[in-house]
Amino acid sequence: MEIVVEPYPFPISLRGKYYYRSGSTLQELKGAALAKFLLQRQGKKWDGVPVPNVTADDLKNDTFDFFRKKATKSKRLEPEDLDGTNQELLESLQLYLEDEKMIKRAAVLLFHPKPEKYVTGAYIKIGYFENEADLMFQDEVHGNLFEQIEQTMDLLFTKYIKAMVSYEGISRVETYEYPREAVREALLNAVAHKDYSGGAPIQIKVYKDRILIWNDGQLPDNWTIHNLLKRHSSKPYNPDIANTLFRSGYIESWGRGIEKMMNYCKEAEIPAPNYFFEASDFLVEFRKDIYNQEFLTSLGLNERQVKAVLFTKEKGKITNSDYQDLNEISKRTASNELTELVEKYALFERKGTSGSNIFYKIVGQ
Repeated sequence: MEIVVEPYPFPISLRGKYYYRSGSTLQELKGAALAKFLLQRQGKKWDGVPVPNVTADDLKNDTFDFFRKKATKSKRLEPEDLDGTNQELLESLQLYLEDEKMIKRAAVLLFHPKPEKYVTGAYIKIGYFENEADLMFQDEVHGNLFEQIEQTMDLLFTKYIKAMVSYEGISRVETYEYPREAVREALLNAVAHKDYSGGAPIQIKVYKDRILIWNDGQLPDNWTIHNLLKRHSSKPYNPDIANTLFRSGYIESWGRGIEKMMNYCKEAEIPAPNYFFEASDFLVEFRKDIYNQEFLTSLGLNERQVKAVLFTKEKGKITNSDYQDLNEISKRTASNELTELVEKYALFERKGTSGSNIFYKIVGQ
């Protein structure tokens, strides 16, 4: 005899405790997960919870002034909303709960000089890594969310990300390894969609060939990365934070962030970003165009191999005969050096079966 009990989509309340089924075991819902569930039952979000004993007077005037300048330029708030007091501005932004006479958590994160007094881990860590084990240098960015966004962008593009300098006439032109707009969009997404109840800071790891931006977060129910990569509606994890960033002109409210990042990378001729989500880890990876002479030489490739990689980047593929003609060398030398590009450097992948059918392509191209 078999008794089948279908899983229920919500935790079950029994004697003041909440339980859910995980596989064949009964688990009690506790801590942050329980708090999140109870908020959902009330139709509330974490950033909309009131904070006692904090008023508009405790928030930072400079940040309000900064917001007003941005919002005036974006034209997403009425002039009379911007001309009022800080308290009135909070009310216009739906960051003040009239019934409780308290401001929301979102207001503390956005405007308080030290939001970490109320929200653990509300800051950003940046590190430059030679490899996974070797951290070369690092920074921490504190303050409210507006300050974190501006200071993090300044740090990334003055200390961590290189710029190639060229000249158009007498004008100096700086071209960064990664498009500034794409990195900014990824940072704004991390700030707006972070699960601040997790207590962990946003972490940005910079390597010589890639950047990783990590935040603690959750996708909307029943969503996967596949949903993000196709057209989708905007479903902010922190709607009050997202609304204020929208009013200031930082973000849009149409769910186009991922699409914009991919377009910026395409225009800059670097690979499209990679996105990863597992449990509560959300990660965006930007990869540099490593197929340039300087970087390839730093990997240890000889001049012939560098020339072959650049040829393949442009043409899409290369054969043994192409390699011979390009470098004026024997078939045996060409075979050995192509094998190195496949096995030692992992830059090429071999295609075809045998003889003249064999050709080589850049990995992932």
